[in-house]
Amino acid sequence: MSTISAGKLWGLRRLSDSRGRFKMTAVDQRPPIKNYIKSRRGVDEAPYDDVAAVKAVLVRELAPYASAVLLDPHVAYPQTIQFVNPAQGLILTLEDSLFQETPEGRVSSEIDHWSVEKIKRTGADAVKVLAWYRPDAGTSVKDRQKDFVRRIGNACRIYDIPFVFELLVYPLKGDVHQTKDYVEHKDKQPDLVLQSVADFAAPEFGIDVFKLESPVPAAAIADPQTGNPRIVGETQALFDELGRLAGRPWVMLSAGAGMAEFKRVLTYAYRAGASGYLAGRAIWWQAFQSFPDLDAMAAELRNSGVSYMEDINRLTDEGAVPWFTNPAIGGAAEISGKGAEFRNGYAGFGKAA
Repeated sequence: MSTISAGKLWGLRRLSDSRGRFKMTAVDQRPPIKNYIKSRRGVDEAPYDDVAAVKAVLVRELAPYASAVLLDPHVAYPQTIQFVNPAQGLILTLEDSLFQETPEGRVSSEIDHWSVEKIKRTGADAVKVLAWYRPDAGTSVKDRQKDFVRRIGNACRIYDIPFVFELLVYPLKGDVHQTKDYVEHKDKQPDLVLQSVADFAAPEFGIDVFKLESPVPAAAIADPQTGNPRIVGETQALFDELGRLAGRPWVMLSAGAGMAEFKRVLTYAYRAGASGYLAGRAIWWQAFQSFPDLDAMAAELRNSGVSYMEDINRLTDEGAVPWFTNPAIGGAAEISGKGAEFRNGYAGFGKAA
């Protein structure tokens, strides 16, 4: 049994279902949604009202099937929170979708005028941060990315709120298939994904849940049921190593993968000890293609989106590992400092734990 600070323990319980499995839907995407709206409207900037309308449809139709939803503070939270059942978990994103591209790699930062403290004050149950990372990037860039994550992890300790951390490998200068889009790097190598996780697994970063990408490009992943046994075994070994390196509860992200591909990813991940998913586009991208017809979009979500969520939720129920049974937790968790003196030892806001 492990002890977890009161706020983090309650937050993790809020994010998961009653049996400790994460079924979380992401609606915090910014460039993917804005870029598609721009292309359909033929404009240089996606109108705020269009983005808000799309996110309202997504949250209204899909949130009832999720254990928690992930929203951004620009549009999704202020415009759609009324569609989130207060019995569900709430995650708010902190990283800016605009990153700095340097000759040595990408550098992330927080959204301006936004912080862990503000996220806590909204009543949210967790902070989510994405960091672009390449273990073979320049040393100064890697150091800046680690400082970024360490700073947020420390703030999450101070405000006693779970830290959900997402890693994405990206193309460095000179790599083929250059893109700045929020999609899976087509030519990523498993060792880059695995080493990225290893680089952030230390306690100093304060990560409570890893949100991880497949170590193998999703489009090329072998079917775990019917694929070549040798390839399936090699792929499973990579997912097993992903879970070992994480060393705490972890979930899978979809990174723009298709429905069938992401379901295969989840099968491998659950066999390796993952506790669920935090995904968006694999669930709703097909329906989003109906924009600007919001009624058609909603109808398609009720058709393909909901049925897909029900499908992967069944898969999660059958295969995912409850977060509190992760080896790092030990099968059960209780609040740290439990006892008659709890109130004396519990750190308040703004005080280091």
